[in-house]
Amino acid sequence: MNPESAQTAEPSYELSHADFERVRAMIYRHAGISLNPSKRTMVYSRLSRRLRALGKPSFCSYLDDLNAARSDASEWQEFVNALTTNLTSFFREQHHFPVLAEHIQQCARQGPVKLWCCAASTGEEPYTIAITAMEALKSRTPAVSLLATDIDTAVLDKARSGVYTDKVTEKLDAGLMRRHFLRGRGKEEGMVRVRADLIAMIQFRQLNLLSPRWPMDTKFDAIFCRNVMIYFDKPTQRLVLERLAAHLRPGGLLFAGHSENFTQSRDLFELQGKTVYRLAGAAH
Repeated sequence: MNPESAQTAEPSYELSHADFERVRAMIYRHAGISLNPSKRTMVYSRLSRRLRALGKPSFCSYLDDLNAARSDASEWQEFVNALTTNLTSFFREQHHFPVLAEHIQQCARQGPVKLWCCAASTGEEPYTIAITAMEALKSRTPAVSLLATDIDTAVLDKARSGVYTDKVTEKLDAGLMRRHFLRGRGKEEGMVRVRADLIAMIQFRQLNLLSPRWPMDTKFDAIFCRNVMIYFDKPTQRLVLERLAAHLRPGGLLFAGHSENFTQSRDLFELQGKTVYRLAGAAH
């Protein structure tokens, strides 16, 4: 072995069964995420980076410090950030957006439209929602506001910047690209930035859906909570759905992910279309 590579080799750790079960319990308690037992390799890969960054000798000592509050709140956030998955793209699950466009047009006749994206990730979904609103109302300054939240602060920072590689937008319609994005030049070649008026429509905020109180009293015309419930067990899903229902206006729509269904909560929501729900009993 090369002596130099031996000196720079990254430390390895043992993730015992007990440590893994502690991780599962802690992320469930803190964020409501029900971590599958099959995710042990993922947990090791992601959390070992934190151990190296902090100079921790073991998973046990790292978890001890978190539990004993010998770590500030920012490390709890790093813990959550490490264990959340952020798969997203522009116009993902595209069938939702014509439904949203029509709904926005209807709601706009009554006044300003209020929308919420519960899992903003790196921003592709909220920007898609904002683009849909602009296109539906044929205005660059529509009377539409969008709250975009996520538990992961790192992805929110990315979302706020509105900057992406052109690979991320390569499948978008050329007209949409021209109207809503700026292409980088020079040292920013290969990058795109969403236009400032899109960013201005969106308020990005960190939010844990399991927080005792959500810091807003707004009733929304539509809520996007897509591919979030898959991380929660049934009791947690029910709790979150009850709270989402309380934040929808009568006639408001809830957009879910393709692998999610809320048949266990028919008293709260009724199916309106493909993974689109309306408050149960609301006038159509």
